[in-house]
Amino acid sequence: MRIDDATATVRVRAMRPADAAEVLGIYQAGLDTGLASFETTAPDWATFDAGRLAGHRWVAVDDADGSLLGWAAVSAVSSRPVYAGVVENSVYVSPAAQGRGVGTRLIDAVISSTESAGIWTIQAGIFPENGASLAVHARAGFRTVGTRQRIGRRDGRWRDVVLLERRSPVVD
Repeated sequence: MRIDDATATVRVRAMRPADAAEVLGIYQAGLDTGLASFETTAPDWATFDAGRLAGHRWVAVDDADGSLLGWAAVSAVSSRPVYAGVVENSVYVSPAAQGRGVGTRLIDAVISSTESAGIWTIQAGIFPENGASLAVHARAGFRTVGTRQRIGRRDGRWRDVVLLERRSPVVD
């Protein structure tokens, strides 16, 4: 998948172990904003790898210099067989690449790969202050299910999380 704009060509491809350092760096940059997650420190690669489903991990690459601009992946929401078709997505874009459509391309890749695998629902939990992520998800067909009020603490402060989901129109 490619996009062209005035500054670069961006390609979305499958994430590889060789991407670990850049993926975790982008993850940490997102965590440092305080808008991305309750987590404050990116895990090591083994932990990251174990928590994301193979076949649904994507990176956006700047063809001009080969740098990673963002990543997306999904995790199982439950080990119960009834929820085998439900996943939670994560999308992180490098601060330098925000506003270039990278998040949209990554979510599109996740939607395509999960639908091909028979996954019928993608969930996302997003802080209400993260307007960019909420907007990208809405454009990709996610709907707001509700707000989980004061669901967890980050930096000593209770935080709400907006729960979104996208039900596949092609997976029955």
